[in-house]
Amino acid sequence: MAEAPPTRGSLLVRLRDSGDQAAWRQFVEIYAPLIFGFFRKKGVQDADAADLTQDVLAAVARALRDFEYDPRKGSFRGWLFTAVRHRLQRFCESRPVQGAGGTTALEQLQQLPLPDEEPAWQQDYERRLFHWAADQVRPTVAETTWQAFWQTAIEGKDPKDVGKALGLAVAAVYMAKSRMLAKLKAIIREVGDEADHD
Repeated sequence: MAEAPPTRGSLLVRLRDSGDQAAWRQFVEIYAPLIFGFFRKKGVQDADAADLTQDVLAAVARALRDFEYDPRKGSFRGWLFTAVRHRLQRFCESRPVQGAGGTTALEQLQQLPLPDEEPAWQQDYERRLFHWAADQVRPTVAETTWQAFWQTAIEGKDPKDVGKALGLAVAAVYMAKSRMLAKLKAIIREVGDEADHD
């Protein structure tokens, strides 16, 4: 999928209601692996990364109680990325573990060249959102329909070869691909986040 959908304001508004379990489940299913993955890429051990992820999710829950979304002030994902980076920094500052040469973990982290991490965060988000949406859609369709879509759209196989292997006409393969893309885009639009249309 070429362009990341925005996290819709409607999901963010729904999250203000701590009782909207469906909204929170969707949010956690999409964002918890993204946050956890960021911490792991930074060298944080599994258990600490899980704890930090919970800390960030709890902070989001607290912040969303009074949240008023204004797309002119920036994207939710940008705010979340900043919150995650700050939590990592606080974590490193709280653990002055001595490394080689007497440096602390924070000093070691700061010595690493810091490429612009936000594009990688965005790519991880897009990948996570796509896989989450695929997990939602796949059980609702026939396996041959799913395979026709997956093998052509994701694996890049020739529709003629896929049709032959699945016992489908080439037109049916194209139809399956088109329908699955439409379903995936629709489900992503439902949960996407706010204003990243730029």
